[in-house]
Amino acid sequence: MYKYVLLWFPMLLIAIVNGALRDLWYKKYTGDLTAHQISTFTLLLFFGLFMGFVFQKFPPSSSMQALLIGIVWLAMTLLFEFGFGRWRGNSLEKLLQDYNLLKGRLWVLISLFVLVAPYLFYRFKH
Repeated sequence: MYKYVLLWFPMLLIAIVNGALRDLWYKKYTGDLTAHQISTFTLLLFFGLFMGFVFQKFPPSSSMQALLIGIVWLAMTLLFEFGFGRWRGNSLEKLLQDYNLLKGRLWVLISLFVLVAPYLFYRFKH
């Protein structure tokens, strides 16, 4: 299981690069909301490609292990996002705004994908 914990860290780098592309490139042309929506989908794509590679190289041994990987990755993702966000001085209310589907914020899709993708990749292979 430790290797999957370590394999979460490249996803952090992927997310940082994805956010930098958004902020430095297309956000000025699309505006904040559309830029966040685009970056949500590009991050889903990048995470999917990375996870496809990971689970091809290091397949989970069971569906339970795949579920556990998703739970651990989700916990690490949320701890980082909210911990780093609070460290930067953002309020919890501000951090939760990106999860408000009613306002067009789609970031919850990232959390859901990180949670279920390991299991889906496992099931697809078996």
